[in-house]
Amino acid sequence: MHTKTLSPVAALFRSDDVPASGSVTLRFDGRPITAPAGISVAAALLLNGVGPFRTTPVRSAPRAPYCMMGVCFDCLVEVDGNASRQACLTVVRDGMEVRRQEGASSLPLPTQGEGHGR
Repeated sequence: MHTKTLSPVAALFRSDDVPASGSVTLRFDGRPITAPAGISVAAALLLNGVGPFRTTPVRSAPRAPYCMMGVCFDCLVEVDGNASRQACLTVVRDGMEVRRQEGASSLPLPTQGEGHGR
């Protein structure tokens, strides 16, 4: 029986929740990126030489993944139109659209009386 072996880098960034089989294609800022199935968005972007992932709201300082475990929030990206997603905690999937997050994300505010007091 032959088992498929991942490269040391891909094995390091693979999620235990998703089996590593094959590859997926996602898009980062419109550019196609291929990555091993089962790894995080952050790992996929790093494996493809992408950086920085976002800029800070006040000074537009560039940021890229730091902790790779969801503590620091330096890897925030927009995934399929949803802002402020932690790339290190999001597993890649085929067809995913990922964008660099520039500054603060906008939050939709409810109109007066909508959704209050529930």
